[in-house]
Amino acid sequence: MQFSTELQQQIGAAIGDIERLTDAEVVCVLAPCSDDYHYIPALWAALLALLSPLLLALTPWWGHSNTLSLLQLVIFVVAWLAFRWRPLFQRIIPKSVRYWRAGNMARRQFLENGLHHTREGAGLLIFVSAQERYVEILADRGIAQKVADDQWQNIVAAFIQQVKQNQIAEGFIQCIESCGGLLAEFYPATTEKNELPNKLVVLPD
Repeated sequence: MQFSTELQQQIGAAIGDIERLTDAEVVCVLAPCSDDYHYIPALWAALLALLSPLLLALTPWWGHSNTLSLLQLVIFVVAWLAFRWRPLFQRIIPKSVRYWRAGNMARRQFLENGLHHTREGAGLLIFVSAQERYVEILADRGIAQKVADDQWQNIVAAFIQQVKQNQIAEGFIQCIESCGGLLAEFYPATTEKNELPNKLVVLPD
């Protein structure tokens, strides 16, 4: 997933603008996806193949082990190929699995971008996983003491709607501005600093 240089600059500028109003260090991360989920089609195909004897019991082939094994193999291969078709593939991944994988990715990015090493625990991550349509805002201890988790929820909900409409760049800018308003009120600037780069981190596909 590619953003133009201009859009990335706009996002970086938006981060810089709000950081003048708050002690928070904000990092934005965009992941095209949080997993390839290649194992999901195989699991569904294996399940269908294992259940097929229940249906085959009603056919003349039942009881012929060689034929049954061959039919199960054919069912597995056909189902695996069908489940890899992109429109169907998106539907067979349980939401709980998608959100679990995206949540894990968000926490990894929080650590990998050094947000847990800022002075006074001032790190804030705005994380988006596009394929999962997942948005999360993670705050380090300094911010969490001043801003409760549920105060981010309206901002997250609004951003998710923009992700669903493929308006990710616009969503980032609006989310940054909304977070800035909250941070300026509850975690205002007391000193000038810029410990982390003001830019959008785009992870590879």
